[in-house]
Amino acid sequence: MRVVFVGPTVPDAAEIAGGAILVRPPATQGDILRAVRDGANAIGLIDGNFEHVPPVWHKEILFALSEGVTVLGAASMGALRAAECDAFGMVGIGAIYRQYATGETEDDSDVALLHAPEELGYAPLTLPLVNVRATLRRLSERRTIAAEHAAAVAQAAAKLFYKERSWSAIITGARLPPDAERDALATKLRAGYVDQKRADALELFEELGRISGPGQSQQEWTFNATSLWTRLRDRIYW
Repeated sequence: MRVVFVGPTVPDAAEIAGGAILVRPPATQGDILRAVRDGANAIGLIDGNFEHVPPVWHKEILFALSEGVTVLGAASMGALRAAECDAFGMVGIGAIYRQYATGETEDDSDVALLHAPEELGYAPLTLPLVNVRATLRRLSERRTIAAEHAAAVAQAAAKLFYKERSWSAIITGARLPPDAERDALATKLRAGYVDQKRADALELFEELGRISGPGQSQQEWTFNATSLWTRLRDRIYW
């Protein structure tokens, strides 16, 4: 059984997965453990909740790995956890994972965005900073926007709280030259938007789809079942 935890990064995940991959909502603490309990041989972590609930615990990822389960991470919470757990065997996928793994990106909130609930299709309400940067990078490479404009927009975007980050707010806060045409710049940014999170997540779907048999436990470490872990395990398993 293959399981993926995903929400706003790929709202149409169920259509993409078909019947081959079981789609579950963004993960919280205990959900990875539940997937192992339910018989998953491969788990993809994309989205996770974190603000009002305990987030996915590293310990449950390590437990899954120690049980021979293949665990992949990309795009959002998955990229964060993969960068933190790749030394133990978790497989990181995509550009955002690589940015965290190399230290190019450091802040957890750079992948965060405000979105509607599942009932409304997880519609995005704000922009994740990683997508803003990917957009600026592509437009700069194509010389669609000036380098100084891109730098000003990037700086303004980084200063905004993730729940307030929109193109309008970014352009308003950007320290652009007096002669800059802000409306034209905003149009270019919207038209050239790069959804790097979705691109990375789709790459994870492809990799997850290639996994058929049980994973192989090859780690050179021993899982330590602490008392705190035991309490969580007992609550989930019994």
